[in-house]
Amino acid sequence: MGLRQVYSEPLPPESIMYAVFESGGKQHRAKAGDLLRLEKIECAPGEQIDFDRVLLVSGEGEARVGAPFVAGSVVTAEVVGHGRGKKVNIIKFRRRKHSRKRQGHRQWYTEVRIKSIQAG
Repeated sequence: MGLRQVYSEPLPPESIMYAVFESGGKQHRAKAGDLLRLEKIECAPGEQIDFDRVLLVSGEGEARVGAPFVAGSVVTAEVVGHGRGKKVNIIKFRRRKHSRKRQGHRQWYTEVRIKSIQAG
């Protein structure tokens, strides 16, 4: 018989508003105050960005799901900085052929802090 994990932290109340939005071809779940790493966005640190491609807004016990986007909803964020992620090694190897190819890649990202979520 396996051990059951006990969570000491209480579950967050339903009054906390969060949103799922799309940026850089990926979906991100965020609430006010979160720090997220998104695909690189061309803007200066300290600038404010509005994400209007909001797929879901939840808060006060109810959730609004868009088809495909929730009309009038905006997630506002401030750019904290830019950087590069950890290195990913790509290795191609063919056995018994004296063939080996190595390549590395570091993906650029933009770090943003979520300021507010406005449900439309």
